[in-house]
Amino acid sequence: MTAVAPKSVRTFLMHRRLGRGPLATIKIPADLDNVLNKAWEETRKVPGHLGENEARFLGLLAACVPAKGAIVEIGSFKGRSTVMLANVASRYGFGPVVAIDPHNSPILLNHQANPGVSSYQDFLDSIFAAGVSNHVESHVAYSTDVASSWNRPIRLLWIDGDHSYGGAKKDLDGFFPHLVRLGVVAFHDALNAFPGPIRVFVEDVLGSDRFGPAGFVHSIAWAQFRPEDGHAFREKRSSLARRASRLIPFVESGNELHGMAKRRYKFNRFRVPHSAIDPGHWVSLVDSPPPR
Repeated sequence: MTAVAPKSVRTFLMHRRLGRGPLATIKIPADLDNVLNKAWEETRKVPGHLGENEARFLGLLAACVPAKGAIVEIGSFKGRSTVMLANVASRYGFGPVVAIDPHNSPILLNHQANPGVSSYQDFLDSIFAAGVSNHVESHVAYSTDVASSWNRPIRLLWIDGDHSYGGAKKDLDGFFPHLVRLGVVAFHDALNAFPGPIRVFVEDVLGSDRFGPAGFVHSIAWAQFRPEDGHAFREKRSSLARRASRLIPFVESGNELHGMAKRRYKFNRFRVPHSAIDPGHWVSLVDSPPPR
């Protein structure tokens, strides 16, 4: 990750009021780079599909989202993202990480060979080996079941569960009412060939004036909840949505892409800005005054 000067504690202030709320302060801890490095060393040991830059971005969100509340992870599998989130959250006193997964994915697990197969024991082994078991609140359940009785504020909502449109939509709808002002929602695999994450992000997040700054980091789509001034970011969100929406026709069927369709999909994905982001740059995005 690119360091942000000065080397002492780095503090960025939002010099404005969001609606009638208090001034928000975003602090990038002086040791964040080291914390992310150590967290990645544990995360990389866990099987999964979360890349290094994506994992580091999740760690950045866990450390720096300027809101109070829980970190909720929908879709844990064997604990790769859980280990990253819990390492960072435990270091800075944000916890525990709420990890929700029935651990019976028909895509990630071979049910034909073993109808009762589960990823739960592997998940437990992962968080134990990483030393974060006491900083994870695990729910072996579907997100809809947990959402039905959920009543806690959420500062970071990480959606990496059912990648169908209906699944991603239910995950967002179930927990979005609890996302606090200035909190962040993030979807995994929005720029991979799945129908749910990209469509829900484009339609329900980028298309809503309740969200402000937004973007992509590799396959992660993210946006900050800004109910008071989200409308001021409409043009920027719409520009991003126009590019991202071009991917939806390629993936909405859920079928694997081949040949020319696959090449066209990759070309359109290339046109969506999604490079890695360092802490200072991310803070500048969420700390910038609303466009006029």
